[in-house]
Amino acid sequence: MAAITLRPKAKPLAEENGASRQASLKGGEGNCVVSPGTRIDGGFTSSENIRLDGVVSGELRCDRRLVIGEAGRVEGKVTAAEAVIMGSILGDVIISGALHLMGTARIEGDIRASLLIVEEGAVYNGKCQIGGKS
Repeated sequence: MAAITLRPKAKPLAEENGASRQASLKGGEGNCVVSPGTRIDGGFTSSENIRLDGVVSGELRCDRRLVIGEAGRVEGKVTAAEAVIMGSILGDVIISGALHLMGTARIEGDIRASLLIVEEGAVYNGKCQIGGKS
């Protein structure tokens, strides 16, 4: 069964859940951080969580949780177990679990996910397949 949730921008996701864990990575987990001002040209894969505030030009694969900050950008296909997007993606997005598009998210490409949560203000242009196998 497909599930799409639309969230009004007035109620922040962190406030609703009582913590900011939706858009951040916990310190105790293995994390990969790509800082602002960093550019990675070519494919990028991580078996750990990723926080992206820089730019990746090429395919990005994350076996766990991917968080793309407002300044973060991917120019290529994105594959992850779950994702919170605040920045931009120019390419297809395949998420096996939940995909959260925050109000500043911009996606130019097709989306495939098990669950899609879209905050008011988010923009995506492309086909969208929710539910089923991702």
